Amino acid sequence: MNSHQLAVFREVMKTGSVSQAARNLHRTQPAVSAAIKTLEEELGLTLFLREGRRLVPVPEAHYLMVEASEILNRLETAQQNLVKMRERVRGAIRVVAMPGPSVILLPEFVSRFVADKPEVNVTLATRSSPQVRSLIAANSFDIGFCDMTRYQGDRKLYKTVELPCNCLCAVPAGHRLARKDSISVQDLSGEPMGALQPDHSTHQATAQAFVQADADFNLRYDAEYFLPLFHFVAAGQACAVVDVLSAESYRRSNAGDERIRFLPFEPAIPFGYSILTPSERPLSQLAASFTAAWQEHVAEILARTSG
Repeated sequence: MNSHQLAVFREVMKTGSVSQAARNLHRTQPAVSAAIKTLEEELGLTLFLREGRRLVPVPEAHYLMVEASEILNRLETAQQNLVKMRERVRGAIRVVAMPGPSVILLPEFVSRFVADKPEVNVTLATRSSPQVRSLIAANSFDIGFCDMTRYQGDRKLYKTVELPCNCLCAVPAGHRLARKDSISVQDLSGEPMGALQPDHSTHQATAQAFVQADADFNLRYDAEYFLPLFHFVAAGQACAVVDVLSAESYRRSNAGDERIRFLPFEPAIPFGYSILTPSERPLSQLAASFTAAWQEHVAEILARTSG
């Protein structure tokens, strides 16, 4: 018993006529009669009594009609859904990202991506970069976004696309340094500074740059993420060496706010980004298109900032 036989059987039951079923299915009458005969032989049941040119369904046929309709409806629904998945307008995407981009940039991007896809569901979770890597390695999410720290723990369990860049310097708009085209470590000697906590690579690289320049690293605020540091910069209480996407998030969430300037910083303090996907589980076409579009979007921001 196959779907073709069930479709022919259902049409005969609905029309009560082999000839009408044949016309509806765009098949010949002998082909429809043969499909019904083969179905009866495979089931070992007589489904119709032949009374002249009439086919009279037996009780077993009415039972099969219910089951066949359910099966065929499910197949049709599955086919329709798969077409939508092929066209990337139906499905689910699970994304886990580090805090900075997941607050502003990623939700904005997701909103645009699904604007014409009402049947796409998105899960967006926020975790630290090491947690993002672990969750992707465990196949708990489709896509991860984190910093580009050289982390070797579960690297074979996920694929990585890296987007390298360097940090910017955030200075209060009214600060004496705000009029410069770029900020050097010597410019910041003795200035109150904000930074990530001491175990983060950017804190260590920034502190080392001050040491090498024989400059005074006057750390006043340290935080787990960059975004909280902008409150102190905007208040004129500190400067900070920050990542590009956190700076872009601040700009977008504070449109028209002129209290912070973001300037190139010398020497270069690397802070790139990684897009992660599981190695052991292929992405759906929907998730793959999301990943490619997000990569392009981030690359555009980084290129614009560098320019």
